[in-house]
Amino acid sequence: MQDQRIAEPDGPVLRSARGLELLARVLAGSGVDPEVPILELGPSGELPEDDESPKDGDPLNPLRHAVRLPPRAGRAVNWPDWAPAEVVEAFRRVGVAQPWSHQAEGAEHAHAGRDVVVATGTASGKSLVYQLPVLTTLTEDPRATALYLSPTKALAGDQLRALRELGLDHLRPTTLDGDTPMDERDWIRRHGRWILSNPDMLHRSVLPRHGRWSGFLRRLAYVVVDECHTYRGVFGSHVALLLRRLLRVARRYGAAPTIVLASATVARPAEFACALTGREVRAVTEDGSPSAGRTVALWEPPLLPELTGENGAPVRRPASTESSRMLADLVIEGARSLAFVRSRRGAETAALGAQRIVADVDPGLVDRVAAYRGGYLPEERRELEAALMSGALLGVATTNALELGVDIAGLDAVIVAGFPGTRASFWQQAGRAGRAADEALVVLVARDDPMDTYLVHHPRALIGAPVESCVLDPGNPYVLAPQLVCAAAELPLTAQDVAEVFGGPVAEEILDELVEDGVLRRRPAGWFWPTTREQPAASVDIRGSGLGQVALVEAETARMLGTVDGASAPGTVHPGAVYLHRGESYVVDDLDLDTGVALLHREEPDWRTDARSTADVEVVAVRERTDHGPVSVFFGDVRVTGQVVAYQRRAAGGAVLDTVPLDMPAQVLETRSVWYTIADTALAAVGIDPPRVPGALHAAEHAAIGLLPLFAICDRWDIGGLSTALHPDTGSPTVFVHDGHPGGAGLAERGHAVLERWLWATRSAIRDCACRTGCPSCVQSPKCGNGNVPLDKAGAVAVLDVVLRALRA
Repeated sequence: MQDQRIAEPDGPVLRSARGLELLARVLAGSGVDPEVPILELGPSGELPEDDESPKDGDPLNPLRHAVRLPPRAGRAVNWPDWAPAEVVEAFRRVGVAQPWSHQAEGAEHAHAGRDVVVATGTASGKSLVYQLPVLTTLTEDPRATALYLSPTKALAGDQLRALRELGLDHLRPTTLDGDTPMDERDWIRRHGRWILSNPDMLHRSVLPRHGRWSGFLRRLAYVVVDECHTYRGVFGSHVALLLRRLLRVARRYGAAPTIVLASATVARPAEFACALTGREVRAVTEDGSPSAGRTVALWEPPLLPELTGENGAPVRRPASTESSRMLADLVIEGARSLAFVRSRRGAETAALGAQRIVADVDPGLVDRVAAYRGGYLPEERRELEAALMSGALLGVATTNALELGVDIAGLDAVIVAGFPGTRASFWQQAGRAGRAADEALVVLVARDDPMDTYLVHHPRALIGAPVESCVLDPGNPYVLAPQLVCAAAELPLTAQDVAEVFGGPVAEEILDELVEDGVLRRRPAGWFWPTTREQPAASVDIRGSGLGQVALVEAETARMLGTVDGASAPGTVHPGAVYLHRGESYVVDDLDLDTGVALLHREEPDWRTDARSTADVEVVAVRERTDHGPVSVFFGDVRVTGQVVAYQRRAAGGAVLDTVPLDMPAQVLETRSVWYTIADTALAAVGIDPPRVPGALHAAEHAAIGLLPLFAICDRWDIGGLSTALHPDTGSPTVFVHDGHPGGAGLAERGHAVLERWLWATRSAIRDCACRTGCPSCVQSPKCGNGNVPLDKAGAVAVLDVVLRALRA
């Protein structure tokens, strides 16, 4: 490993070391020594094993690791012989002289009629993989059509802009979404050849009225699924079944479209694409595009000894504050930079903070710092994007609105304020930095979160490591049942459909229940939707859990502010709750779960609220069990009963002002879980006596929930858990981690499959945290219904030691 050194900020620095120069500037801004070792990736693209442990050094130095990623040369190839000259010339006019090797490989599969997924890095040109074969077919066959699906309207709009720049107007690309006027929809249905839309529009408008779209569907040659890694969990399961519905209806009209999927780098992309589409899909993963070198810095804000948080836990300097200061330093240095933050309010606050710092040094730079987030008008977004690309803007604080679809790359630096949840998303954001001539800087600033703590101390878990798996479960009965109803309303379901398209025996069992409930009717030819009823698609929310939505309404004006999921409403919009909406504060007056309405009024209280709840997990069925001496591991079906019983009002510093009881109905969740039990004797052998058992298990449960997203693309809010010193169904100390969605979303199943690696990472995150008794960076949870009491940090490490030794025995 080569040991490079960062030059002093005012010393001579080569342009090829631009990332190191910027890191030195950021370090100097923190008031610490900018001379630190830089790790180099080995020939295999991974860090050496001996660099796994965290560095012990100055506790006030927030830089935990810095790794230099070398540049990569591109591999250009010739245009394929089958590409029409006018299409090739159109690409050359917009600056694409030749395709990269992965673009040509993916396009070749698609042109030959083979379903393909391309999973390569940010700014690698994945769009050309589907644009080239689709434009070729639409040029050669004037009747052919294509459908492009993206998770957001903004992404479809960016794709339309890129297609129009090619100048092939006779191909008539057009967007179809909820904002499209009715008269334009009629024109699109009759004349559109390449329609750019989203799953919601396909579900609610096109498929329920497929007879009106028969001309388009009959000639459908390609279905493009862009950013397919976003289709995971419950939403992904709905989209998987929606694609099956689309292909079934297209087949009814005689079409057999080829599917082309584009994804960020994910684990096992072919396997995931097969689960999403229900068809065999080939994967293209070897990136042939060039990549600039980058220096990746892993940054842990220091503890603030003058402050304490909940239950006396230490407090770190907020990641948003660190990022705002870094953004200002980089702007002063003249570096074009992005700071990715987690919320719209955070983006605005970070930009304002950077502007204040910059104003003290050079007031002329203040106007070159701005915020970018969802909710801006399209013309505002375009203006900001153009200003950033041209260099008129130097620093932008943004939400993940600039992560997908917007063609911005080649920046000098990217700051990621808090791990964005997945490695795939981190590299998407990091990919905005780096130019051919100048290397760039990427800084991950850790939040108070077990995942962030683990990653900044273990660079191999982020850099050179495989990305996470996308998890979905089209067989989830809570998803499959409404999708089967929608499919039957589109075309009667035959036994062949059930066996080959929708999952076989599981689907047939659900259909029988739907017939028994009177939702569908069974005839000799199959299952039918009663024609006297309205189409069911409008009542099926493909982005939700199936539990319905609660509308948030401002009481004085009757203005609808937004919605929250019905399952989370008792904990977030209970009477008395403080609710933030687009940076404005509201207090909830009333919550009616029967009508799905919460009434709120504007107020700026100097306190916040935290819900308190009780929970119980009942084992319904054990699907898998393995015994490892004193430890047993299970995966199966559980029934989770939760009830919000009170809320606490807390002052800004965290002190509890009072506790207010609530009378909320109990909620029952049928889902899936992974759990393990430990013999009392094994806990006693490592010094965990009975009074310590609840706190030790509770802390281990919290940290495990925080680390599961390292192995499955999800959010900790998609997962729940329970720990108890004596569970009635197991008779032993038990820790449960369960899916937070009805029927499960495949997350607990993934946790069961990688249990040892998952728990090892959990133990490391707890052990490596600098706090003494537990804090939000290791064992405290922002979603704990018990107020993070009791928690035993040292006991959690001992519990996990027992489990890991047993698993390895």
